[in-house]
Amino acid sequence: MATQVVMPKLSPTMEEGQISRWLKKEGDTVSMGEPIAEIDTDKATMEMQALGSGVLRTILIGEGESVPLGQLIAVIAEPDEDITAVLAEASSAKSPSAVQVADNAPATKVEVAGDAQITAATKQAATAQSGNGDGEVVQEREGGRLIVSPLAARMAAEAGINLRNVSGSGPGGRIVKRDVEGAMKSARQPGESPKQLRSQQVKSVQPIQAGEVAGPSAYRDEPATEMRRTIARRLVTSLGPVPHFFLTTEIEMDRAAEARALINELNPDSKISLNDLIIKSASLALMQHPLVNASFQDKSVRYYEHADIGVAVAIEEGLITPIVRSADRKGVVQIAAEVRELATRARARKLRPEEYTGASFSISNLGMFGIDEFTAIINPPEAAILAVGAMGPKPVVRDSDVVVRQMMRVTMSCDHRVIDGATGARFLQTLKQMLENPLSMVVEHL
Repeated sequence: MATQVVMPKLSPTMEEGQISRWLKKEGDTVSMGEPIAEIDTDKATMEMQALGSGVLRTILIGEGESVPLGQLIAVIAEPDEDITAVLAEASSAKSPSAVQVADNAPATKVEVAGDAQITAATKQAATAQSGNGDGEVVQEREGGRLIVSPLAARMAAEAGINLRNVSGSGPGGRIVKRDVEGAMKSARQPGESPKQLRSQQVKSVQPIQAGEVAGPSAYRDEPATEMRRTIARRLVTSLGPVPHFFLTTEIEMDRAAEARALINELNPDSKISLNDLIIKSASLALMQHPLVNASFQDKSVRYYEHADIGVAVAIEEGLITPIVRSADRKGVVQIAAEVRELATRARARKLRPEEYTGASFSISNLGMFGIDEFTAIINPPEAAILAVGAMGPKPVVRDSDVVVRQMMRVTMSCDHRVIDGATGARFLQTLKQMLENPLSMVVEHL
C-alpha cells in the first residue's frame, strides 16, 4: 500500500515547512525510519524520516519550496503499484494559483503562486509564462512546455538566466534550484567567484548625469524564511497584546570584569564572557524575585521553580533563543560551556525544539555590536526580557571625586499583566548588586 509522505510538524510553533534538501531521489529504495529529507522549520533544520518502506516513487515538492503542515510532498510505494489515485487526491486538495506578468512596468514583475514577486531588469527569463495550478511556473518553449519551481524562477530572473537553455533535473523534468545554480556557475568566467562578480556588477553601475531624472529603483521580493515568518507572527502577538513597560539602570562592571579575568586565569579552558556572568546573576536574582520568573497563561500566571534562561543568538535567518535550563543551579563555567555549545548548534540550525522553547526569562545582549542601550520585545508567554548594552569607560562621581568606571546599561521589558513597576525595580536592584559585587553570588550558596 502506498505511503503518503506529508509535511510533518517538527516543532511546537511550526505551521509550514521548507524542503531544504532531499536525501533520496525518485526511484531510490527507502526503509521505514530512514531519513529521506531535511526540512527547514521556523527554528532549525531537521531530518524527516520515512514512515513506510518501498520505493520513493515521486517527489512533488522541490528543494527550497515551502508547504503547509499535512500537505503531500512525496509518495512511497512498491515499484509497480498504481499511485494515480493518491496523486489525483492530492491535486484536488490544492487551491488554484496564478502567475501574473506585468508588461506595463518599467521592470518585469512576476508573481509565482502567491509566493514571491520577482523584479528583473530584463523580461527574458519570464516571457510567455503561466501557472499550472500547482505553484509552478509553466513556460512555453520550442519543442514543449517548461516547468519551473517558484524558487528556480526567481533565481533565474535575478541572475538573467534564460530558462529555455536550462535542463530540468526535478520530477517530470521540472527545473529546480540546483539546475539554475548550475547554469549560473557555467555562466561565470573561470576563476571568478560570486563575490568578484558582485563587485564587477557594482562597478558597472553608471552614475546619474546632471539633469537626468531617475525612475523608481528596481527591486526584488524574496520569500521570507520560515524563521522570519515565525518571528513576524510572534512579534504581532507580543508588542500589541502584551502591555510593555521598560526599566533601565546603569551598572558598574569593574569588579565583574575582574572576576571574569580571574576565573579565566584559573580555568584557561573556560573562556567565560561577561554575558555568562550576567546569565548567572539574572538566574540568582530570579530566585530572589519569583514574581519575575513567571509567564502569563491567559487565565493564570505560572511561576517557575528554577530559572530557564533564554539567550538570544543572532543567526543568518534571524534570531533564536536557546535555553540554559536551571541556570540558578549551575556554575558560571558550566553556563559558559553550555551557551557556546548551544550557540554553535543554533547557527547550524541543529537545535531540538525542547532546547529553544519554554524559557522563563530571556536575555538579549547587543553590547558586542557597540549598542549602548536598547529595548527588547518580550517573547510570549514570558513576562520579561533583559536588554544588555555595551560596557565602556565613563566618568562617574564616587565619594565626591570624579573617577572613570566601566559602566553598562541594561533595560528590562516587563509584561504589566504579571510584573508591577516596583517588582521589576527590585529585581534590577538585586541584579545590579550582584554584578557590582560578584562575591555576593558566592554568598548566595554559603
